[in-house]
Amino acid sequence: MSQTGRRAKKRLSRHEFLTRLHERLRPRTYLEVGVSTGKSLGLSTVPSVGIDPAFRVRSELHAKVALARTTSDDYFATTDPEDWLGGPVELAFIDGMHLFEYALRDFINVEKHCRWSSVIVLDDMLPRNTGEAARGRHTGAWAGDVFWLAEVLRAYRPDLTVLPVDTRPTGVVVVLGADPSSTVLQDHYDEIVAEYVRDDPQEVPASVLRRDGAWDAHALAALPVWGLLHRGDRPWRRRERGLAQVQEALHRPADYRRRRRALREQAERVGARAPVPGRAVGSSRARGR
Repeated sequence: MSQTGRRAKKRLSRHEFLTRLHERLRPRTYLEVGVSTGKSLGLSTVPSVGIDPAFRVRSELHAKVALARTTSDDYFATTDPEDWLGGPVELAFIDGMHLFEYALRDFINVEKHCRWSSVIVLDDMLPRNTGEAARGRHTGAWAGDVFWLAEVLRAYRPDLTVLPVDTRPTGVVVVLGADPSSTVLQDHYDEIVAEYVRDDPQEVPASVLRRDGAWDAHALAALPVWGLLHRGDRPWRRRERGLAQVQEALHRPADYRRRRRALREQAERVGARAPVPGRAVGSSRARGR
């Protein structure tokens, strides 16, 4: 059910999928690179940061928003978004410059302000043809060569969960398991760029064009993983254990739900047996006399 197959429902657009994430994840903070007209930023109702050197907001905004009219590189070099947000970024949407090296730097910078339970969404990751994947724009819908980023994350950061999602028009990738302490991508930035920045036309893998293994957006949004991630700020929920539970919630949701239900029932039984504060356990009243 989770993977691409025969679908009865209409494919979700990127904004429809983001709407589902806001509803299911219930993030307490939101950050966006690439505001444009504000359509996606307008989905947030929590403290938010929007970064774009040339935004033209035409959509109604419903949150307390800090808009930065600057490049994402300059913003992260001079500003800590957590000062405005009041804590780590819990949901991020990266839709800035559609060039691989820019998207890579945006991911590096955003991850530094996340926690393990944060959700990072990368737009334009599943171009439908080589024209849309060009570094030089010459098509209506333009994804650029940012699609290479998914391959890089899998190769250099196997600790991350990288989920391509079949959305209209040019697909997204959801990244789970952020590690703000990781410097792997930054340390290898030059060699990564040297390998992946290529002249047009881009040699887009057939698996990307076919969207092989991409998740159905309806099915992914319905999984219990988002509730788990919403609770990821609990101090006792460590990253290693949390990431194992993420895999269960993604790939064995029925098992995850049964385990969660059993834990709730156990907690309720323990609570029912707990003595009432202020009442002596051995008193006649406690014995029902």
